[in-house]
Amino acid sequence: MTETSPAVQAAIEGELRLLAPEVRSSPELLGELLHPEFSEIGASGRCWDRAAIVAALAAQPEPGHRPITTSRMRGVQLADDLVHLTFDTDDNGRTAHRSSLWRLTRKGWLLWFHQGTPFVDERGGSE
Repeated sequence: MTETSPAVQAAIEGELRLLAPEVRSSPELLGELLHPEFSEIGASGRCWDRAAIVAALAAQPEPGHRPITTSRMRGVQLADDLVHLTFDTDDNGRTAHRSSLWRLTRKGWLLWFHQGTPFVDERGGSE
């Protein structure tokens, strides 16, 4: 069930900020959105911790000819301090189903866990 609670909205806003090229290339801006215990299972299958993902994203060359796009973004508040988001991304033709857990901290909502799973859309666009 999709909710539009303030917590879900804050997590969605954070997720969209994380996809912005200016945030992805800035260790400082990334650090403002990632929980100290952040972990990720990337679409490549690689496991990342906070320091590794910040370093990898900051070292990437300028983004491709178009920004990462999202579709089917929805969320649910699982507890007072926990929101689960699911959505799809298209990064210049590389599509992935995504799942994120956002935790409420003294600093606000921070991304605690993320997983991406590649998929091929037979119709030529995001599912």
